[in-house]
Parts: sequence; structure tokens; C-alpha cells
Amino acid sequence: MNWAHDLLIEYSKGKKELQRMKGQLKEDEREVEKQINSMIDSMTFAINWMETGRNPDSHRGIDKKSIYHKQFFESIDVIPDITDQLYDIDSKQLYMTSEEKSILADIFISWSLKERHCYIEHVVNNKSLQTIANDLNIGKSTVQKYIERAKNKVNNRVF
Repeated sequence: MNWAHDLLIEYSKGKKELQRMKGQLKEDEREVEKQINSMIDSMTFAINWMETGRNPDSHRGIDKKSIYHKQFFESIDVIPDITDQLYDIDSKQLYMTSEEKSILADIFISWSLKERHCYIEHVVNNKSLQTIANDLNIGKSTVQKYIERAKNKVNNRVF
């Protein structure tokens, strides 16, 4: 649950209230009905935008990246504090500074969903490119491209 979800609930309730008001109008209130219809259309547009994270009127372009998805990763709180579980070879406890968390969040933001999925499955879960390709129903070379792009984004951000 976040502010966008709360706003979505509020807009949905408002839209239902407008529909209720429209149903109670008398025959001679056509001008009021036009205004209510306009408000319902605007609320429907806003609800669609909040649900998808993109402009409902846009069918192509950069707006395909979900704004809420980006805001999720920008919130450093989603990166858990795992200092108790991280130790290096000398049993010295490792930790992530807030700057490192910020860099990690920037990397997550830069990856597409497919890049993130392929990279994590290959690097973290040690799956083969062919296994990932079979899981996603895409070609092995496509998986390799996603992983290469993800690695390039990591290298560009870290180094």
C-alpha cells in the first residue's frame, strides 16, 4: 500500500458517487448531466493512468516506463538492511552505505523488467541462458542481449 493506491481508491469512490448523482438527475437537467459525464470521463482517465502508470492516450514512447515502478526503487527503504547476513572471507561484517543503496536503486531503475529478470536469474540464481529463454518463451540470444544490456548499465553506473 502506498499513496498512489490510496489515491486510486479515493478516485474510484468519487467516480461511483458521480455515477450515483447522474442516476438521480431529472429529465430537464441535461446541462448538469453533461458536466457530470465530463467529470466521470476525467476520473476514468485518471484511474486508468494510476493503474497502469502511463498516460492512457499515449500508445508509444518513454511513458511506457511505469512511474510508480520508478518511485518504488527510488525509495531506499525497499532495499533491506542485510548487514547481519553479509560477511566477507575474513568473517568481517559487510554493510551498504546510503550512497551504495542509492547506486543500487539507480541500477534497478535503469533496468527494464526483462533485463532485471534475466540478469537475476542468470547471475544470482545461476540459471543457464537456455533455461531462462525457455521460462520466458524467448530466444537464447534475446536473453543474452538482456543480460548484456543489464551488465552495461551496471558498469556505466558503478565504474
